[in-house]
Amino acid sequence: MRILGEMSTVVPFHPSHLPGVYAVCMESGNPGWQESTPEANPDLLGHVYAGPYAIHSPELASCVVDELGVAGYLLATADSNAFWEWEATHWWPPLRAQYPRLSGDSWDSTIITLIHDAPRTPPEIVASFPAHLHIDLLPRAQGQGLGRVLIENLQAALKDKGVPGLHLDVGKDNQNAIEFYRHLGFEIAHAAPESYFMTIAL
Repeated sequence: MRILGEMSTVVPFHPSHLPGVYAVCMESGNPGWQESTPEANPDLLGHVYAGPYAIHSPELASCVVDELGVAGYLLATADSNAFWEWEATHWWPPLRAQYPRLSGDSWDSTIITLIHDAPRTPPEIVASFPAHLHIDLLPRAQGQGLGRVLIENLQAALKDKGVPGLHLDVGKDNQNAIEFYRHLGFEIAHAAPESYFMTIAL
């Protein structure tokens, strides 16, 4: 565990963090959603990008906590292919039953589509960089070096497991994040329609 400053602490994931992780996921993916899309289901985005990682690979998950609760997290899997197979068997079936596809272009409809058509990384990237991560920090936890700590801690854990490489997916319009990852040694390996896949050897 590393502590930066007096307010924010990086800690291993604990099951009690899961509601806060879902809340951070929703606020990061749809900022100000309670005003802009108050009808949105606050759990859906977490079901796609947070919950399965915390349940499947809790040993690779870390949270940023402060006196207000969870302010950020890093979630990851060491073996993307094995993780996706686990999702297909254990994670998606009950969610697909609970959330049938919706017509229209609402926020919920868009995210429910991801539950039914789960996103995956191109196989040529996974072959050399089998691990992948998701990271989010609320504004109150930004600017403290916490992102670097989270990623470097993950890299150390993956190296201990003998994992050869790590990848992530970042939106093309998120230039600040792209430059941050480049500064840490990640390189753009593949361009998707709306995002880049970035990779780093371990």
